[in-house]
Amino acid sequence: MQVFHLEALSDNYIFLLYDRTQNIAAVVDPAETEPVLKQLAELKAELVAIFNTHHHQDHVGGNKQLMQHFPGVTVYGGVEDRGRIPGQQVYLEDGSHVQFANRVAEVVFVPGHTRAHIAYYFPPEIAGEPGELFCGDTLFAGGCGRLFEGTPTQMVNSLNKLRSLPDNTRVWCAHEYTLNNLKFALTVDGENSDLQKRFEEVKAFRSRGEATVPSLLGVEKRTNPFLRWEQPTLQLAAKSNDPVQTFARIRGMKDKF
Repeated sequence: MQVFHLEALSDNYIFLLYDRTQNIAAVVDPAETEPVLKQLAELKAELVAIFNTHHHQDHVGGNKQLMQHFPGVTVYGGVEDRGRIPGQQVYLEDGSHVQFANRVAEVVFVPGHTRAHIAYYFPPEIAGEPGELFCGDTLFAGGCGRLFEGTPTQMVNSLNKLRSLPDNTRVWCAHEYTLNNLKFALTVDGENSDLQKRFEEVKAFRSRGEATVPSLLGVEKRTNPFLRWEQPTLQLAAKSNDPVQTFARIRGMKDKF
């Protein structure tokens, strides 16, 4: 399974999954149609699945037109998003599975950003290789999504689920927010040498116009303040030793950053 990341809107990424042997493709969170159609035309591939993580327009905006171009496509989303995702046909729950390119992904229910958000995790085919996590707007490189419909407790539980995956999991998040996320992270975890190093690397990437996605989950665990609510430095910044309250206060600080 090959993954293409396509730029869309101002800072979105759409992920196209490609199975060369069958010449078929699936798309994760098609914000718009044209980048997907262009990549499919280059591959001469048929689109067979749309995997949506949540209902926001910048993740489902291309659904209807893609369904018109590929009438046989199947549209997936979370069961709690019933009626909110255009064209949704399959309603997924925590622990459900979806299949593409002889790979089976586990569906992880991760409410917080929205009440219905899900993520798709493809475990590695061979031990030691990276798995693939398509997490929408729950976990970002260096950050996490705003809490539009969920609670801090829900988001901490959701991020904890993702944090439990192997360190070499590739994190395919849906926005290029990394540089700004790390600028904020330094304000609450500035003595973190791993974070300092990552910030300089990301600055160099972005100065060359290079994407910072995918990230590696192990890097996130060391540098992302929204996965580090037990750390004394973060608790000091939040003036709390309660994990949920620490997360909530850091998230509130980021909202105003």
